[in-house]
Amino acid sequence: MDRKIRVVVLFGGQSSEHEVSRISAQSVLENMDPNRYDIRMIGITKNGEWLRYDGDIKHLASGEWENIARANLLPAPKKAENAVPTCMDLITTRDRDGRPEPVDVVFPVLHGPNGEDGSVQGLLQLAGVPYVGCDILSSAACMDKEFTKLVLNQAGIPTARYIKVYRDEIEVSVQVIRSRIDEQFGWPCFVKPANAGSSVGVTKVRSPENLLEALRQAAKYDNKILIEEYIEGRELECAVLGNRHPMASVVGEIVPSNEFYDYNAKYLDGKSETIIPADIEPGVAEQIRDYAVKAFKAMGCSGLSRVDFFLQKGTNRVILNEINTMPGFTDISMYSKLWAASGIPYPELINRLIELAFEKHEQSIRSYERA
Repeated sequence: MDRKIRVVVLFGGQSSEHEVSRISAQSVLENMDPNRYDIRMIGITKNGEWLRYDGDIKHLASGEWENIARANLLPAPKKAENAVPTCMDLITTRDRDGRPEPVDVVFPVLHGPNGEDGSVQGLLQLAGVPYVGCDILSSAACMDKEFTKLVLNQAGIPTARYIKVYRDEIEVSVQVIRSRIDEQFGWPCFVKPANAGSSVGVTKVRSPENLLEALRQAAKYDNKILIEEYIEGRELECAVLGNRHPMASVVGEIVPSNEFYDYNAKYLDGKSETIIPADIEPGVAEQIRDYAVKAFKAMGCSGLSRVDFFLQKGTNRVILNEINTMPGFTDISMYSKLWAASGIPYPELINRLIELAFEKHEQSIRSYERA
């Protein structure tokens, strides 16, 4: 390609992680090589509007980008009366004269539902555009914590025990749910939405008296709720990079500033400690790296994922917690830090992710007869 690679960075989204996405996108954009990439930005508002933005990236994290984008809206391009809108219309950028610019690859820096769950991936697949990250199926399966457990347990990778309940069962069956917890794993336990990230809606429940409120909190974010056993131990993370032949980073440890690694500890207070590489036995580190790659393959992932684990106190048993197909890319996020410690600095990591997007696209191309 003689010209720069035109990259469209998507950010925001209709998700409880909208703010995190903006911060991640700003960090990604700050580390993209302007000599290599012709960068375009499209923000998705909380109401689902797709707005092209060509202002200063420093306004992404604050949310001011939206006002600037609205103030500089271009008139909608004229189309033939019988023209039908396409998926490509959403991601096509235009120059100041309103002429469409070709899109080479999309980097969807979107977290949580309506962005990391296969929905946007499906749109990009229909548009026929290469994009960074996992495909439709793996994005959807990894977003749903229950489906993740079902697949990983079948692959021989241990996960925490759980009970599944639905929103309409909470008020009428809370006593039954309490009894099931007593029978299966006891207290404390964790209550979390089945489809959410960044620990949004997650509560550590110490006693039966606190269960109902925790279920109500999780139900704000999803119809399906998981109640997981509490695993006392250390929180460890491993980054994976690749397509059919992925590789794992060094293992890092999170020492949360709060009781567990919740939303505040991840993104707001900045007091959580990260230890890279983690101070663990070499054999344990190797097992975690092996599980991370095995899980990546079992879930059909591509491009990138961060795989989170518990190292159980007393037994040193490695238990997989969850897989994040578009992990946080903020300045304090683990994914880029883990690869930096493994010899791949942030700008080079972005280059590799975009190369993997093109590779995945080439591998997935199907031939269609066109009239």
